[in-house]
Amino acid sequence: MAEILRYTAFSDDPAGGNPAGVVLDATGMSADEMRATAADVGYSETAFLVPRDGDGRTYDVRYFAPASEVAFCGHATVATAVALADRIGPGPLAFHTPAGEIAVDTVARGGRLWATLTSVEPQVEPADADLVDDVLDALGWSRDDLDPRYPLSRANAGVWHLVLVTRTRERLARLSYDLPRLAALMREADLTTLQLVWPDHFGTFQSRNPFPVGGVFEDPATGAAAAAFGAYLAHHGLVASDAAFSIEQGVDMGRPSLIHVNLSPDTSRVRVSGKAVVL
Repeated sequence: MAEILRYTAFSDDPAGGNPAGVVLDATGMSADEMRATAADVGYSETAFLVPRDGDGRTYDVRYFAPASEVAFCGHATVATAVALADRIGPGPLAFHTPAGEIAVDTVARGGRLWATLTSVEPQVEPADADLVDDVLDALGWSRDDLDPRYPLSRANAGVWHLVLVTRTRERLARLSYDLPRLAALMREADLTTLQLVWPDHFGTFQSRNPFPVGGVFEDPATGAAAAAFGAYLAHHGLVASDAAFSIEQGVDMGRPSLIHVNLSPDTSRVRVSGKAVVL
Protein backbone atom coordinates (compact mmCIF):
# COMPACT_ATOMS: atom_id res chain seq x y z
CA MET A 1 0.00 0.00 0.00
CA ALA A 2 1.27 3.48 -0.88
CA GLU A 3 2.53 5.63 1.99
CA ILE A 4 0.24 8.59 2.71
CA LEU A 5 1.84 11.73 4.14
CA ARG A 6 -0.26 14.39 5.81
CA TYR A 7 0.65 18.08 5.68
CA THR A 8 -1.27 21.28 6.28
CA ALA A 9 -0.70 24.08 3.77
CA PHE A 10 -0.74 27.86 4.11
CA SER A 11 0.12 27.74 7.80
CA ASP A 12 3.08 26.97 10.04
CA ASP A 13 0.77 25.66 12.75
CA PRO A 14 -0.68 22.13 12.50
CA ALA A 15 -3.93 23.53 13.92
CA GLY A 16 -4.29 25.92 10.97
CA GLY A 17 -4.16 25.75 7.19
CA ASN A 18 -5.76 23.23 4.88
CA PRO A 19 -4.73 19.60 5.40
CA ALA A 20 -3.74 17.58 2.33
CA GLY A 21 -2.79 13.98 1.77
CA VAL A 22 0.38 13.37 -0.25
CA VAL A 23 1.39 10.13 -1.95
CA LEU A 24 4.93 10.70 -3.25
CA ASP A 25 5.00 7.57 -5.41
CA ALA A 26 1.65 6.49 -6.82
CA THR A 27 3.21 4.44 -9.62
CA GLY A 28 0.78 1.71 -10.66
CA MET A 29 -2.22 3.13 -8.79
CA SER A 30 -5.44 3.30 -10.80
CA ALA A 31 -7.77 6.28 -10.74
CA ASP A 32 -10.26 4.24 -8.72
CA GLU A 33 -7.59 3.41 -6.16
CA MET A 34 -6.60 7.08 -5.92
CA ARG A 35 -10.22 8.12 -5.47
CA ALA A 36 -10.79 5.51 -2.77
CA THR A 37 -7.60 6.56 -0.98
CA ALA A 38 -8.62 10.24 -1.07
CA ALA A 39 -12.04 9.36 0.32
CA ASP A 40 -10.42 7.36 3.12
CA VAL A 41 -8.01 10.21 3.97
CA GLY A 42 -10.98 12.58 4.04
CA TYR A 43 -9.14 15.83 3.38
CA SER A 44 -10.37 18.23 0.72
CA GLU A 45 -7.64 16.90 -1.60
CA THR A 46 -4.94 14.28 -1.76
CA ALA A 47 -2.12 14.57 -4.32
CA PHE A 48 -0.76 11.50 -6.11
CA LEU A 49 2.69 11.72 -7.71
CA VAL A 50 4.40 9.60 -10.35
CA PRO A 51 8.10 10.48 -10.79
CA ARG A 52 9.33 11.52 -14.25
CA ASP A 53 12.84 11.38 -15.74
CA GLY A 54 14.57 10.14 -12.59
CA ASP A 55 15.73 13.60 -11.49
CA GLY A 56 13.56 13.62 -8.35
CA ARG A 57 12.15 17.04 -9.22
CA THR A 58 9.71 16.36 -12.06
CA TYR A 59 6.40 14.57 -11.49
CA ASP A 60 3.04 13.77 -12.97
CA VAL A 61 0.47 14.82 -10.36
CA ARG A 62 -3.23 14.07 -9.96
CA TYR A 63 -5.51 15.49 -7.28
CA PHE A 64 -8.53 13.76 -5.78
CA ALA A 65 -11.15 15.15 -3.40
CA PRO A 66 -13.27 12.67 -1.45
CA ALA A 67 -15.98 12.79 -4.12
CA SER A 68 -14.17 13.62 -7.37
CA GLU A 69 -10.93 14.26 -9.24
CA VAL A 70 -9.83 17.90 -9.51
CA ALA A 71 -7.63 19.14 -12.35
CA PHE A 72 -5.54 21.36 -10.08
CA CYS A 73 -5.29 22.04 -6.35
CA GLY A 74 -3.14 24.82 -4.92
CA HIS A 75 -2.97 23.80 -1.27
CA ALA A 76 -2.10 20.19 -2.11
CA THR A 77 0.60 21.49 -4.48
CA VAL A 78 2.14 23.57 -1.70
CA ALA A 79 1.90 20.65 0.76
CA THR A 80 3.46 18.28 -1.77
CA ALA A 81 6.29 20.66 -2.61
CA VAL A 82 7.17 21.08 1.06
CA ALA A 83 6.98 17.31 1.61
CA LEU A 84 9.47 16.86 -1.24
CA ALA A 85 11.73 19.64 0.07
CA ASP A 86 11.74 17.91 3.46
CA ARG A 87 13.23 14.87 1.72
CA ILE A 88 15.40 16.16 -1.15
CA GLY A 89 16.07 19.74 -0.10
CA PRO A 90 14.71 23.06 -1.34
CA GLY A 91 14.81 23.98 -5.01
CA PRO A 92 12.71 24.01 -8.17
CA LEU A 93 10.07 21.39 -8.98
CA ALA A 94 7.91 20.73 -12.04
CA PHE A 95 4.44 19.25 -11.64
CA HIS A 96 2.63 18.02 -14.75
CA THR A 97 -1.06 18.23 -13.80
CA PRO A 98 -4.29 17.72 -15.78
CA ALA A 99 -4.56 21.55 -15.87
CA GLY A 100 -1.05 21.99 -17.31
CA GLU A 101 2.52 22.28 -16.06
CA ILE A 102 2.94 24.01 -12.71
CA ALA A 103 6.38 25.32 -11.80
CA VAL A 104 7.02 25.30 -8.05
CA ASP A 105 9.97 26.65 -6.09
CA THR A 106 10.74 25.77 -2.49
CA VAL A 107 12.98 27.72 -0.11
CA ALA A 108 13.92 27.60 3.55
CA ARG A 109 13.17 30.89 5.28
CA GLY A 110 13.09 31.65 8.99
CA GLY A 111 13.35 28.00 9.88
CA ARG A 112 10.31 27.07 7.77
CA LEU A 113 9.88 25.73 4.26
CA TRP A 114 7.93 27.87 1.80
CA ALA A 115 6.58 26.87 -1.59
CA THR A 116 5.67 29.20 -4.45
CA LEU A 117 3.65 27.89 -7.38
CA THR A 118 3.28 29.63 -10.73
CA SER A 119 -0.16 29.16 -12.25
CA VAL A 120 -1.07 28.12 -15.74
CA GLU A 121 -2.24 30.90 -18.09
CA PRO A 122 -5.36 32.30 -16.39
CA GLN A 123 -8.75 33.07 -17.89
CA VAL A 124 -11.38 35.54 -16.71
CA GLU A 125 -14.84 35.91 -18.22
CA PRO A 126 -18.19 37.48 -17.31
CA ALA A 127 -20.40 35.33 -15.11
CA ASP A 128 -23.80 34.29 -16.45
CA ALA A 129 -26.46 36.38 -14.71
CA ASP A 130 -28.82 33.45 -14.21
CA LEU A 131 -26.02 31.37 -12.68
CA VAL A 132 -25.17 34.18 -10.27
CA ASP A 133 -28.82 34.52 -9.21
CA ASP A 134 -29.16 30.75 -8.71
CA VAL A 135 -25.94 30.57 -6.69
CA LEU A 136 -26.95 33.53 -4.54
CA ASP A 137 -30.29 31.88 -3.87
CA ALA A 138 -28.58 28.62 -2.85
CA LEU A 139 -26.34 30.61 -0.50
CA GLY A 140 -29.27 32.57 0.92
CA TRP A 141 -27.65 35.79 -0.34
CA SER A 142 -29.04 38.61 -2.49
CA ARG A 143 -27.53 41.00 -5.01
CA ASP A 144 -27.61 43.66 -2.30
CA ASP A 145 -25.02 41.63 -0.39
CA LEU A 146 -22.48 42.11 -3.21
CA ASP A 147 -19.96 44.93 -3.59
CA PRO A 148 -20.79 46.67 -6.90
CA ARG A 149 -17.17 47.73 -7.41
CA TYR A 150 -16.25 44.14 -8.27
CA PRO A 151 -17.56 42.73 -11.58
CA LEU A 152 -19.36 39.39 -11.51
CA SER A 153 -16.91 37.00 -13.14
CA ARG A 154 -15.66 33.46 -13.46
CA ALA A 155 -11.89 33.06 -13.11
CA ASN A 156 -9.57 30.17 -13.85
CA ALA A 157 -5.90 29.66 -13.00
CA GLY A 158 -6.12 25.88 -13.25
CA VAL A 159 -9.80 25.33 -12.45
CA TRP A 160 -12.88 27.57 -12.59
CA HIS A 161 -14.21 29.62 -9.66
CA LEU A 162 -17.11 32.04 -9.39
CA VAL A 163 -15.92 35.26 -7.71
CA LEU A 164 -18.45 36.97 -5.42
CA VAL A 165 -17.25 39.96 -3.36
CA THR A 166 -19.37 40.96 -0.36
CA ARG A 167 -20.03 44.40 1.04
CA THR A 168 -19.48 43.33 4.67
CA ARG A 169 -17.46 40.95 6.79
CA GLU A 170 -20.68 39.98 8.59
CA ARG A 171 -22.19 38.59 5.39
CA LEU A 172 -19.08 36.49 4.80
CA ALA A 173 -19.15 35.19 8.36
CA ARG A 174 -22.69 33.84 8.02
CA LEU A 175 -22.13 30.97 5.58
CA SER A 176 -24.89 28.40 5.29
CA TYR A 177 -26.06 26.91 2.03
CA ASP A 178 -28.12 24.24 0.31
CA LEU A 179 -25.33 21.73 -0.35
CA PRO A 180 -27.04 19.43 -2.90
CA ARG A 181 -28.45 22.35 -4.87
CA LEU A 182 -25.21 24.34 -4.90
CA ALA A 183 -23.20 21.24 -5.86
CA ALA A 184 -25.53 20.62 -8.82
CA LEU A 185 -25.29 24.24 -9.98
CA MET A 186 -21.51 24.20 -9.73
CA ARG A 187 -21.13 20.90 -11.58
CA GLU A 188 -23.31 22.20 -14.41
CA ALA A 189 -21.22 25.38 -14.63
CA ASP A 190 -17.86 23.53 -14.25
CA LEU A 191 -17.01 25.40 -11.05
CA THR A 192 -14.61 23.89 -8.51
CA THR A 193 -15.24 26.35 -5.65
CA LEU A 194 -16.93 29.65 -5.00
CA GLN A 195 -14.45 32.40 -4.18
CA LEU A 196 -16.40 34.42 -1.62
CA VAL A 197 -14.38 37.50 -0.67
CA TRP A 198 -14.47 40.58 1.52
CA PRO A 199 -11.78 43.26 1.05
CA ASP A 200 -10.70 44.44 4.49
CA HIS A 201 -9.23 47.85 5.26
CA PHE A 202 -5.60 46.73 5.45
CA GLY A 203 -4.93 45.59 1.88
CA THR A 204 -5.82 42.00 2.73
CA PHE A 205 -8.76 39.96 1.46
CA GLN A 206 -10.85 37.68 3.67
CA SER A 207 -12.11 34.61 1.83
CA ARG A 208 -14.34 31.56 2.20
CA ASN A 209 -14.61 28.77 -0.38
CA PRO A 210 -17.56 26.36 -0.50
CA PHE A 211 -16.44 23.10 -2.19
CA PRO A 212 -19.55 20.88 -2.39
CA VAL A 213 -18.53 19.33 -5.72
CA GLY A 214 -15.62 17.71 -3.90
CA GLY A 215 -17.80 16.46 -1.08
CA VAL A 216 -16.48 19.18 1.27
CA PHE A 217 -18.65 21.91 2.80
CA GLU A 218 -15.82 24.46 2.90
CA ASP A 219 -12.11 24.71 2.15
CA PRO A 220 -9.94 26.39 4.83
CA ALA A 221 -7.33 27.47 2.23
CA THR A 222 -7.69 27.38 -1.56
CA GLY A 223 -4.54 28.18 -3.50
CA ALA A 224 -6.17 27.64 -6.89
CA ALA A 225 -8.91 30.15 -6.03
CA ALA A 226 -6.29 32.61 -4.75
CA ALA A 227 -4.46 32.42 -8.08
CA ALA A 228 -7.72 32.84 -9.97
CA PHE A 229 -8.63 35.84 -7.79
CA GLY A 230 -5.28 37.45 -8.54
CA ALA A 231 -5.97 37.02 -12.24
CA TYR A 232 -9.47 38.45 -11.73
CA LEU A 233 -8.15 41.57 -9.99
CA ALA A 234 -5.51 42.12 -12.68
CA HIS A 235 -7.98 41.53 -15.53
CA HIS A 236 -10.37 44.17 -14.19
CA GLY A 237 -7.63 46.67 -13.30
CA LEU A 238 -8.55 46.56 -9.63
CA VAL A 239 -4.92 46.31 -8.50
CA ALA A 240 -1.56 47.34 -9.94
CA SER A 241 0.02 45.00 -12.48
CA ASP A 242 2.81 44.21 -10.00
CA ALA A 243 0.56 43.93 -6.95
CA ALA A 244 1.29 41.66 -4.01
CA PHE A 245 -1.41 40.93 -1.45
CA SER A 246 -2.54 38.34 1.07
CA ILE A 247 -5.70 36.32 1.50
CA GLU A 248 -6.82 35.19 4.93
CA GLN A 249 -9.03 32.11 4.82
CA GLY A 250 -10.25 29.48 7.26
CA VAL A 251 -10.69 32.01 10.09
CA ASP A 252 -14.40 31.28 10.48
CA MET A 253 -13.65 27.54 10.52
CA GLY A 254 -11.06 27.80 13.28
CA ARG A 255 -8.25 26.86 10.86
CA PRO A 256 -6.65 30.22 9.97
CA SER A 257 -4.65 30.24 6.76
CA LEU A 258 -2.51 32.86 5.04
CA ILE A 259 -2.03 32.84 1.26
CA HIS A 260 0.38 35.23 -0.47
CA VAL A 261 -0.38 36.27 -4.05
CA ASN A 262 2.03 38.03 -6.41
CA LEU A 263 1.30 39.49 -9.85
CA SER A 264 3.88 40.46 -12.44
CA PRO A 265 3.61 43.04 -15.25
CA ASP A 266 5.69 40.69 -17.43
CA THR A 267 3.29 37.75 -17.41
CA SER A 268 -0.36 37.06 -16.74
CA ARG A 269 0.52 34.01 -14.69
CA VAL A 270 0.00 34.32 -10.95
CA ARG A 271 2.36 33.23 -8.18
CA VAL A 272 0.92 31.85 -4.95
CA SER A 273 3.09 31.25 -1.89
CA GLY A 274 2.72 29.75 1.53
CA LYS A 275 4.20 27.59 4.24
CA ALA A 276 3.31 23.99 5.03
CA VAL A 277 4.03 21.71 7.98
CA VAL A 278 3.63 18.05 8.67
CA LEU A 279 0.60 16.84 10.62
